[in-house]
Amino acid sequence: MGYLRENIEKVKGYEPGFQPKETDVVKLNTNENPYPPSPAALKVLTELSPEHLRRYPDPLGNEFRQAAAEVNGVEPENIMCCNGGDDLLTIAFRAFCDDNRPVAYPVPTYSLYPVLAKLQNCETIEIPFDAEFNLPGKLAHTNAALTIVCNPNAPSGSFIGVDELASLADELSGVLLVDEAYADFAEANCTELVKKLDNVIILRSLSKGYSLAGIRFGYVIAQPDLIKGLMKVKDSYNVDAVALAVATAAIKDQKYFSETTEKVKKARGFLTEQLRDLGFEVPQSFSNFVLARSKNSQAGEIFDKLKELRIYVRYFDLPGLDDKLRITVGTDEQNNKLIFALKEILS
Repeated sequence: MGYLRENIEKVKGYEPGFQPKETDVVKLNTNENPYPPSPAALKVLTELSPEHLRRYPDPLGNEFRQAAAEVNGVEPENIMCCNGGDDLLTIAFRAFCDDNRPVAYPVPTYSLYPVLAKLQNCETIEIPFDAEFNLPGKLAHTNAALTIVCNPNAPSGSFIGVDELASLADELSGVLLVDEAYADFAEANCTELVKKLDNVIILRSLSKGYSLAGIRFGYVIAQPDLIKGLMKVKDSYNVDAVALAVATAAIKDQKYFSETTEKVKKARGFLTEQLRDLGFEVPQSFSNFVLARSKNSQAGEIFDKLKELRIYVRYFDLPGLDDKLRITVGTDEQNNKLIFALKEILS
């Protein structure tokens, strides 16, 4: 007899992208920023005193909250710190969902959502996107306690307009969580919705735009009453002192952040053009990755051949995605190695 709850025994856990131990590979499978973090963040990291490690961190991360509030044009009371964006997702499922309070989201999307739903033993209402990844109209009528829209969406890179999401939030009886983990590479975001609507939660991550995937740091933007509720659910010290110090320095360095994200967006355009020249169908992406469909070859076979060349991209053997590859935008050198390899494979 198992010791775990029945739903835990049955669930298949989330499978992160492969993390090769070697460093001399072309790693384009987990949407990391190819450029280093802000020099200001690195400086803070090297200058941390032993006291930062001996003492517990600020449980609310107030210095970061102040800095993030200034960047986003809100108040510190609108911000909550998290141990990466996934921490917020876990908190949200625990706060809003149970076996009588379902979650709804359009699919295909981030594959962690159904895992968290099963762990919380809540019903999932999955509404399919159309071929262009437009916001499904049915999403507004599910009566779900929590509705999640990943925007830009993973793994498609598609973007839903802010006005559409505002209309969705206005129709919902529950909470709308806009997962903006990739918003740093889009041309708009939903920050303004928080000021107008009391049922909107925005997830932000420092993993992508700020090149800090290794420290696991994210934050929430929402109205103060929702923030207070979420804080009841979070761990007492959910963000460590090192992460707080580094993340605060990084978000204050908006000049470096802007320069880096612009480089990624420029490289994204180049990569898209190169893949299209090779015969791939590549929709416009608003993220730091592209979703590429080969018209003449099996995506799984291309994935395996790239892996043999120590070039890693992401392949999802799932309905609607099994003919596509998700490719992170790398440095110019990494992108060129990928394109060269694909020319050899497809020739």
